[in-house]
Amino acid sequence: MADTVALPLVSVICLCYNHERFIAEALDSVLAQTYPNLEIIIVDDCSTDHSVEIMEPYLREYPQLTFISTGTNLGNTRAFNMGWRASKGAFIIDFATDDVLLPDRVEKQVQAFLKLDESYGVVYSDAEYVDDNTKHIGFHCVRNKQGEVISFAPSGDIFKHLLGRYFICPPTMMMRRTVLDELGGYDETLAYEDFDFWVRSSRNYKYFFLGDVTTRRRVHARSLSQQWYKPGSLLVASTVTVCEKAARLVRTPEEKQALTKRLRYEARHSYLTGHYQQTERFLELMRKHAGLGPVYQTIRLLNKYKINLGFLRRVYQSLRNRL
Repeated sequence: MADTVALPLVSVICLCYNHERFIAEALDSVLAQTYPNLEIIIVDDCSTDHSVEIMEPYLREYPQLTFISTGTNLGNTRAFNMGWRASKGAFIIDFATDDVLLPDRVEKQVQAFLKLDESYGVVYSDAEYVDDNTKHIGFHCVRNKQGEVISFAPSGDIFKHLLGRYFICPPTMMMRRTVLDELGGYDETLAYEDFDFWVRSSRNYKYFFLGDVTTRRRVHARSLSQQWYKPGSLLVASTVTVCEKAARLVRTPEEKQALTKRLRYEARHSYLTGHYQQTERFLELMRKHAGLGPVYQTIRLLNKYKINLGFLRRVYQSLRNRL
């Protein structure tokens, strides 16, 4: 690439919470980047394992690493914002230290950004899923025999698509700093950041899909995705809040239809996993947004009396596309 001085600074915000098994591999992957103009900020969210002890030799050997301790466990959104506010990069990567960056990840995404105008706020890509031992599980995207991505991965104005379906692998994103500045960072009242960031940022900025595999995403029992519908989970409540925000941002019939699809999905799964209060919020938002048909009027009645039909969820999952 061009001389380092001419290259935009990229800030990698490394978020750690009890990642002692993975932190060394994660930091090695950041330090091995082929892109030279990096700012690396480690934010430890008050880990209770040996994560910080494992980091200490890295901090001594690599003076380009900045270490921040949250002092008390804050959660992802607040911990990230601490790192983001301390950073200076024109582009930002939110990097959980149980994942792994491929060596040319930053270089490829910066090259993509430099070919785009400033209306593009995010570059995302394909990812490899790995287990605790970094053993291959699969890929995020589906490809044909020629290696071309054939699964849904749009570029441009993707607001309506983000309302209606999941297709972005979050750790693959590189974000333009101006997007985060405009949004005020992540919403610290939420238990997770991805959906909210997508909704708010895609309203005003375009996304670009880079077809390369740039990241290894760790899938393990403590992954956020594995906690979603567990009893007492705060994640479902955060999803309701984001849907309420989205309803205020919808402008077109297509966007309204996409949000209706999302609300139906979330209401069903919230109800079938016993999140009754959140289910009522989803249904009330749906009523105001598009009205309740017979199926969802029935769900509302069952939900009111907390009739547990959770055993039907597995069956329902196979039938959900018919509703």
